[in-house]
Amino acid sequence: MLSPNDKKLEKLDPFYRPSVSEQKTSAEIISEARNALRTLRTQRPFTPREDQRKLFGHASSRTPENRPPSSFSIHASSFESSDSRPIFGTRLSPLELKPKAPASPATEEDPCPSFPKPSVDPAKIRRISSARACLLRAASQGALLPDRTLPPAQPKKRVESKETVMMGDSMVKIPGIYLTESNAIGHLSHPLQLTYDGDFGEIKEQEIFRGTASLPSHLRSGGDQGKRRSRASLCSRSSDRSRLDTKTDSKLDLQEKDTELEVGEVFWNTRIVPILRELEKEENIETVCAACTQLHHALEEGNMLGSKFKRRSILLKTLYKLVDVGSDLLSLKLAKIILALKVSGKNLLSVCKLIFKISRSEKNDSLIQNDGILESLLEVLRSEELQANTEAFLYCMGVIKFISGNPGFLHEMIGKGAVEILMNLMTQINENTKKSDTCLPNSGHLLVQMTATLRNLVDSPLARSKLLSISALPQLCTVMGQYIGDKEVCTNVARIFSKVTTYHDCCVALANYSRCYALFLNLINKYQKKQDLVVRIVFILGNLTAKNNQAREQFSKEKGSIPTLLSLFHTFYTLDLHSQKPLGEGEERPKAPRPAQAEDVLIKLTRVLANLAIHPSVGPAIAAHPRIVGLLLAMLESKSIDDCEELVINTTATINNLSYYQVKNSIIQDKKLYIAELLLKLLVSHNMDGILEAVRVFGNLSQDHDICDFIVQRNVHKFMIALLDAKRQDICFSACGVLLNLTVDKDKRVILKEGGGIKKLVDCLRDFGPTDWQLACLVCKTLWNFSENITSASSCFGDEAANTLLVLLSSFLDEELALNGSFDQDLKNYHKLHWETEFKPVAQQLLNRIQSHHTFLEPLPVPSF
Repeated sequence: MLSPNDKKLEKLDPFYRPSVSEQKTSAEIISEARNALRTLRTQRPFTPREDQRKLFGHASSRTPENRPPSSFSIHASSFESSDSRPIFGTRLSPLELKPKAPASPATEEDPCPSFPKPSVDPAKIRRISSARACLLRAASQGALLPDRTLPPAQPKKRVESKETVMMGDSMVKIPGIYLTESNAIGHLSHPLQLTYDGDFGEIKEQEIFRGTASLPSHLRSGGDQGKRRSRASLCSRSSDRSRLDTKTDSKLDLQEKDTELEVGEVFWNTRIVPILRELEKEENIETVCAACTQLHHALEEGNMLGSKFKRRSILLKTLYKLVDVGSDLLSLKLAKIILALKVSGKNLLSVCKLIFKISRSEKNDSLIQNDGILESLLEVLRSEELQANTEAFLYCMGVIKFISGNPGFLHEMIGKGAVEILMNLMTQINENTKKSDTCLPNSGHLLVQMTATLRNLVDSPLARSKLLSISALPQLCTVMGQYIGDKEVCTNVARIFSKVTTYHDCCVALANYSRCYALFLNLINKYQKKQDLVVRIVFILGNLTAKNNQAREQFSKEKGSIPTLLSLFHTFYTLDLHSQKPLGEGEERPKAPRPAQAEDVLIKLTRVLANLAIHPSVGPAIAAHPRIVGLLLAMLESKSIDDCEELVINTTATINNLSYYQVKNSIIQDKKLYIAELLLKLLVSHNMDGILEAVRVFGNLSQDHDICDFIVQRNVHKFMIALLDAKRQDICFSACGVLLNLTVDKDKRVILKEGGGIKKLVDCLRDFGPTDWQLACLVCKTLWNFSENITSASSCFGDEAANTLLVLLSSFLDEELALNGSFDQDLKNYHKLHWETEFKPVAQQLLNRIQSHHTFLEPLPVPSF
């Protein structure tokens, strides 16, 4: 006798028979447990490694006449000296007169007899002391020296010091200067007389001992105000104390600058000149290389690097001569110093070519890394003007491109700001192109190198993060749009996108840039037969539409999106057929990509179609498109999974997604029996992935009564039952879905007893149920349909299966889902929710049905999990 609750359960409809208000097909029942529509994965297009390092690869569309050369010779004559000559204005010859102090005192009426007025070179004035500058300026303007009554002359105590002079606490060498004894370190004790030293072409100071005359206060520290006024009177007669103090301070500044210049002279003579002499000897390469390293350190220490150092021309001429030695190691050291001296124009181009020539050999990568030339090259790109040095930038970028292919350089390049520098240059090019409405000369050549470098850099997670932080992906799209006629630029950018879109954050960033879809369609239309570019564009679209429903919708709404994909499909399907067609006598094979290349495009293209089919409005439209479905079926008919595994699997998966939609004008539904025939050869193959895709299609098609009859007539159901032993959850799930649809028909429920179907379903529930609520739910629904007219649990399921079901269902209802430890917390919560809402109601109904029709003859065994 059944309880009221049991009677109520008996009246429940089977799971395949929903209420009229909520009509659900058996396929929708399956999709409630697991999404029947699937996205596809595929490998990124392969990019072959170039055998030789060149600016442009062997497949370049640029002719040798229309591109810069990768091979050339660089000699000392390639450099010119005009760039290295600093401009200081008019050059003057040395003074012929040696002005001296007056021999006898003057009268008060004529206190300061005038000096001759020599031409005054401003550069000379800056190089002498403030006292000398005052005197020279006064002489030039006709000013008079103050009249002083000097004591009788005393014997001079002149100290000749060609070697050292104490300044502060340090000692410096100043050849050719004669200084008197000093009272304190660095401060002279007597008035000075101007003399001329012909060796240096400068006015010098000589000491005159006249009585007890004291040292002017601005040359010594601690002087009183009266002495400052006395010294200042040489240059001005003003009695205003404030003006006097101001002028005195400015003279002190001049004195400090002159001291620095004198120290620079000393540093040049004592540190730089000996090294230059070593370089001129050219005894052996190791000695010269060591001298170059020493020279660079000395110039850096003396603050003599850059373009403003007055002896820069001497340095550069010496370095240019050494280029002819021909040593790669020496050339790198020379180039590093030359770049540090901030050359420009032809010399910048020549030094970049020199480094480029060396970098063409991979053997020199270690030399480049050890010498630290990378930082110098990046500084060129960072600081030099782009439009004035485009060709130099080209070869500079060529070097960076070569070494970026070496994984050992990636971390250093990214750490030194290579990503930001390249994107800054790219932004400049985009802006300049936008302003002029034309592509700048050589900018396309430069962009090829830049984009190829970025393609190498984006292998690093840090580089990808930097690209996202500076919004680089839209800039790359802009480059593609502005240089859409330059296939190499577009191909390199496509390679960048094909790499970065395999990562979720980059894929989302590009998908959110709505202009990219129209751009990609334009590229497909323009380069439809260019396999290397098209295959990457299609791969990118596959990545964008894989997990983003908004991307599917945006792409499908672009004008001509589906016709463009159809045209591309037809083009490469035809090329693939021609590549396999046997040739007749005298018939030439048409120029077409190799079979593998055409097949690769088809693989990526079917993936895009499968992903687009997931969208609820796009999927039915594709399923109703006769040409698209026709090409898919033709390919499934002509291709063998043993020869074209990925293409056949992707095609079958696309048909599976399209077969999900039960629409009146669906071509899939019209050709369902033909499709079922094509799927049989997949079921009998040895490829488990192919078998799985075929079973999934049968899961959707088996909603139709004719397909169910086909399955039974061709014994496909036996194959589905056998797959329950596959020990793979995905295969068991799909096979169970087909069996669920078969149990809709009462006449076909008996098939579950063939081949031990009931026992295998129970085994699946025991093996996979604790961790897969979807599969557990599907098994319970299949058993529920099978037992609709049950009179005895033992006769329906068998004693062993019935006992096992009672224990399993009771344990599942009493215990929470035992989740796999690899699940994250969100996924655990998701499974737990559906375990409670989806599985438990089904399990409870099935348990009540079995209990009400089962007589316990012996204790139930406890199943092992």
